Amino acid sequence: MTSSPPAPETTTGAATESSAWTPARQAVDTAQLREKLLPSWPPVATWMWLLPVLPVILGAAMRFWQLSRPQEIAFDETYYVKDGWSLVLSGFEQQWPDGADSGFSSGNVPDPTGDASFVVHPPVGKWLICLGMVLFGPDNAFGWRFFPAVAGTAMIALVVIAALLMFRSPVVAAIAGTLLAVDGLHLTHSRLALLDIFLAFFILLAFVFLLLDRIDGRKRLLKRLTEQSRNSSRNPWTWGPWLGIRWWRIAAGISCGLAVGVKWNALYFVAVLGIMTVLWDIGARRTAGITAWLPAGVLKDGVFAFVSMIPVALVTYVSTWVGWLSTSGGYHRQWAVNNPGEGVQWLPDSLRSLWEYHKAAYAFHVGLDSGHTYMAGPAQWPILGRPTSYFYESFQRGEAGCTASNCSQAILNLGNPVIWWSAIPVMIALLVLVIVWRKWRLDWRILSPMALVAVGWLPWFAYPERTQFYFYALPYLPFMVLLLAAGISMLIPAQDASRLHRWVSWGVIEVWLALVLAVAAYFWPIWTAQVIPYESWHQRMWFPSWI
Repeated sequence: MTSSPPAPETTTGAATESSAWTPARQAVDTAQLREKLLPSWPPVATWMWLLPVLPVILGAAMRFWQLSRPQEIAFDETYYVKDGWSLVLSGFEQQWPDGADSGFSSGNVPDPTGDASFVVHPPVGKWLICLGMVLFGPDNAFGWRFFPAVAGTAMIALVVIAALLMFRSPVVAAIAGTLLAVDGLHLTHSRLALLDIFLAFFILLAFVFLLLDRIDGRKRLLKRLTEQSRNSSRNPWTWGPWLGIRWWRIAAGISCGLAVGVKWNALYFVAVLGIMTVLWDIGARRTAGITAWLPAGVLKDGVFAFVSMIPVALVTYVSTWVGWLSTSGGYHRQWAVNNPGEGVQWLPDSLRSLWEYHKAAYAFHVGLDSGHTYMAGPAQWPILGRPTSYFYESFQRGEAGCTASNCSQAILNLGNPVIWWSAIPVMIALLVLVIVWRKWRLDWRILSPMALVAVGWLPWFAYPERTQFYFYALPYLPFMVLLLAAGISMLIPAQDASRLHRWVSWGVIEVWLALVLAVAAYFWPIWTAQVIPYESWHQRMWFPSWI
């Protein structure tokens, strides 16, 4: 198999004193500097580059197979299917008559009432849901679930790309993609018309864009340092060059705006992503040997990073409300006209009304404390304490293909227990390693996904009274998978390792992966609404809290 990936750089990219670049160096050793900034990939067999494609194919098959099962609207699809179709019809969300859900399920889609509906999430996710309904019809569950399945499949590809860029190993990338492909939380959200899969997709997309920007930024730094050291009378090693317009970073800003346009809790991720990309640039300048690496990183990279991401994200976010802004019937759309002396006076009427809409939605979110059967606080998420039941039906023999005396059909957003329970000790061990082990100290490939897991999880502890659910963990799941991939990359033996070492290392990895796949196959029926005997369903309820 492939050799172990090289030990990652630290976050700051500090070089040893004997090999550090110094401003006094007149002739630049371009090859040496390139290896410091952009370490080369270890050699692998050509056929191994096919491995990262396999989890994408597997994930697509799992997400699109019988996607219209069940045909009935499940869980919060009751909001987003109808809201999405309202956007198609009028550009804003409307209220619906009683029994509308059964109309969508049976193919007799009713008309909305024409009255504006107060909705508390921005429109991006609902626009994506409605695009599938435009393509395949509003009376077909495949239509309203099509783009969630596309987003879920695309996320597997993005995790593969992220793992390749971070660990430079097709084996590690293939394993990372497989873990996301066979996780139940991700799978169920890829097969239902809910918003969270789009939130997770755009956050992950922004992260991948920033990984590409990290590489591009280091290439620019290498090129400009080399050119300036040869052609300029000024010393380029004090502050280093400005790296120009960073198009990947602008793309990340657009993706961040779209993420916020799905759900507002994306703002936590946007803040961490923005800080993270500046720290990467600071580390690049220090690795290159620039004397004033910290102030140069802040002033020459940080200021422009803010401009590239935050205003771009804001403009993108506001533009996602184009349907509401370009029509007159949306909720609160005429607020400014009806309240001429109130609100933010320097804004035009349309944006003043939109601001008041946001204030009303924010008040709803912070005051949401109604009980729910499947509510679960963040302390329960890592241990799978209370997964959410999205759908459950009972059948007698002869109904819906039931061959037992009693059958169950269920969708439970239960994460793969092997993945989630393994992640707890792995993340703890990785956190210790980046603190105490010199080889991995301050390793950006660990700290970056660790920060994104933390920002997706810890802020929810600040709102203990708020109604919360396990699926709020979905946006940080890809980064948890990347941390598992980091742990696996440490286990992969080098080519010169002893036979016993190689046998033990690969044995542990292969047995663990086999267990992941076996558990995924076991829970497949209750992730995808298969009709199974009641006893089979009950056997899969390992804990009373899963029922």
